[in-house]
Amino acid sequence: MKSVPLALPVLTFRTSSSRTGTGRASGTLAIKLQNVESHPVKQPRALYIHVPFCAHRCGYCDFTLVAGKDHLADRYLDALSLEIDRELQSAGSDDFATQSKPEIDTIFFGGGTPTQLSAAQLERLCAIVHDRFQLNPATEFSVEANPARMTDDRIAVLADAGVNRISLGVQSFDDATLTMLERDHRRADVFGCVDRVKARIANVSLDLIFAVPGQSLALWESTLQTAVDLTPTHLSTYGLTFEKGTAFWTRREKGELPQACEDLERQMYEVAMEKLATADFHQYEISSFARPGFRCRHNQVYWTGQTYFGFGPGAASLMNNERRQNHRSVTTWLKRVLAGESAIGDIEKLDPESRARELLVLGLRTNDGVERAWFRETTDFDLDELAGESITRLVAQGLLEEANETIRLTHEGRFLADTVAGEFL
Repeated sequence: MKSVPLALPVLTFRTSSSRTGTGRASGTLAIKLQNVESHPVKQPRALYIHVPFCAHRCGYCDFTLVAGKDHLADRYLDALSLEIDRELQSAGSDDFATQSKPEIDTIFFGGGTPTQLSAAQLERLCAIVHDRFQLNPATEFSVEANPARMTDDRIAVLADAGVNRISLGVQSFDDATLTMLERDHRRADVFGCVDRVKARIANVSLDLIFAVPGQSLALWESTLQTAVDLTPTHLSTYGLTFEKGTAFWTRREKGELPQACEDLERQMYEVAMEKLATADFHQYEISSFARPGFRCRHNQVYWTGQTYFGFGPGAASLMNNERRQNHRSVTTWLKRVLAGESAIGDIEKLDPESRARELLVLGLRTNDGVERAWFRETTDFDLDELAGESITRLVAQGLLEEANETIRLTHEGRFLADTVAGEFL
């Protein structure tokens, strides 16, 4: 699971659930850039790398990946090196030209399962980054990991390479629920993994899924308590979604897999917000809860419309007033890059108004909301001129609130985030 969009760096988001606004991010939510006509874009200081390998594809997953194709990993690393080198060599602005190694504030390895790579391959992946980018002492370096793949040698490689944040795809502590989700780890794997990771990398985030078929409210409450007891720094909670094209979608359409009712899904999300708040996890985005000082800075790059690099199959970059999406087919991406061709499958020039509207939607996913002066400075659009009627209507409906020149979702609005988004896009 990811904590942020997929049409971004395959990672990193997913659009909200059509029912509660709390689901995982899919590849459909586009993130927009600043208004570069008035605000020249600086070199991106965020880096996303998509690692497309998994042991198998879970039934709910619609991400760019290949399962059981680990023999392609070395070719993938060859291609990744080439793709990054070509991008850095082709960047023609003064910002890029003045330094051979761009300085990066946040790095995120997403997947797929980055830890499906062997320890030696992970070491090479980290070396590719260090050879081409300059990290600073405050750089946040995150890696998504599978509890079943976090061996001691992999942990050591990541820690020695400067990785300082691990996002574990736990999803559940109940073996029956893990079986339903087609995960390849079990409850016991999680506890040992967390202990071993925290011995080297203290900043650990856990991903959890609710509204799983057969999952009761009591079981979800127990899941949250178990997660809190493991003392992570961050938790992400995602309502299970049925993406078209996945095995779960097909099974639901055939009547083989029941979807949780809306009332239960709402109760589960409500319980998460209440229980985690009492445990000192501050909700800062629809699906994200962090202890003080441990918000995911990389995901905040997306939610605030900043630019970023994206490399690997399916990854996206935002810079120079355009969004570039790499080919989602892993084999197509490999063939093209290794043949000296472009990895890009789609380029979209971003017009200022739609860019501003999407930045508004993304900002409203966060608990901080959207500050009027910041929005005007970033987009050159006045919030009321752009969407004043919709804002007034949503405030009257109790879905938005305004205080100190900032608009944000109300408590009720978090359950209907998609309804709110539809008013602005």
